[in-house]
Amino acid sequence: MTQGNKTAIISGATRGIGRAIAIELAREGVNISFNFLKSHEDALTLEEAVIKSGGKAKAFQTDIKDYAAVKSWVDKSRELFGGLDIVINNAGVIKDTALALMAPEDWHEVINTNLDGTFNLSRAAIIGLIKQKHGVILNITSVSGMVGIARQTNYSASKAGIIGFTKSLAREVAPYNIRVNAVAPGFIETDMLTGLKKEYKEQVLKQIPLARLGKAEEVARLVKFLVSDDAGYITGQTFVIDGGLSTV
Repeated sequence: MTQGNKTAIISGATRGIGRAIAIELAREGVNISFNFLKSHEDALTLEEAVIKSGGKAKAFQTDIKDYAAVKSWVDKSRELFGGLDIVINNAGVIKDTALALMAPEDWHEVINTNLDGTFNLSRAAIIGLIKQKHGVILNITSVSGMVGIARQTNYSASKAGIIGFTKSLAREVAPYNIRVNAVAPGFIETDMLTGLKKEYKEQVLKQIPLARLGKAEEVARLVKFLVSDDAGYITGQTFVIDGGLSTV
């Protein structure tokens, strides 16, 4: 499943699932370009981890909500690494609350980061992928976008939008040998879950047939397969990795 000297650009890679994906792909010799918003320390740590894992890495301080900044990031990444083969839309935030209490700014923050961010990076990269007539786009969505979770109307809406985006874009760019898929994780052990109350986590575990939270590394291994040539006949699909949660 070796990726040779390919280059991947990953949004939101300094923590959690994005970080695990960057390191997993680096083990296959993939060059990694990723963005960060605030923490230079986290960015430097990931650069070092990618290099240690066998890849090359470059961090760019870029707000995923700013299309012009994202376009600059993509262009600089292409120039630095001599091309771009894999686009991974991973950046995401949560602002959970009941809709009756949700502030408009919390709705827009989640939509602008999760859904608009996916558009921004994909749009900035797509013309180059079309011109070279090959490439892979992988979008991180969520089971929340498939089954709906209470108090997550903003998050569920953004993630459901990504699933529709994936299906539509896959049809649009298939003639150019570009594949587009999505991965829908369930409850994964990342910083996003640290704020959950113990009682809520216990309730969640009761609903998961495998009776445990997932690991970021497990998601990363699925992503590694989907962006590889071994998955060359797969496009327009959403792959659920949730321990069976959405089957209940």
